[in-house]
Amino acid sequence: DVLRDYARRHPGRYAAARLPLDPETAAASAGVRHAQMTRALLRGYDLAEPDQTHAVRLLGSVFHGYISLELAGGFSHSAPAPEETWTWVLDRLDALLRGTPAS
Repeated sequence: DVLRDYARRHPGRYAAARLPLDPETAAASAGVRHAQMTRALLRGYDLAEPDQTHAVRLLGSVFHGYISLELAGGFSHSAPAPEETWTWVLDRLDALLRGTPAS
C-alpha cells in the first residue's frame, strides 16, 4: 500500500520515477536499492535464479501496472472497489509464488 499511497500523493514524482535512465545513472540511482528490497521480500519464497529475477519483474509489472491504471481512473467505473481488488491481487500473487517450485 505504501507505493500506491505515494503514487496518489505525488503523481508527478511517481511518473518521473518510471522514466528510462542511461546505465550509469541507473546504477547510481535508488533503483538498485529498490531491486534489492524486492529480492529481500522474495526470500521467504525460496526462489532460485532465474525464477527470482522473473518474480522481481512480475511484481514490478503488476504493481506499476495496477497503480498506473488506478491513477488514470481505470477502476473507478465499476465495483468492487480498487482497494478490494488490490487485496485480491496481493493474495493471488502470494499464492502463485508459494506454489512455484524452486528451480
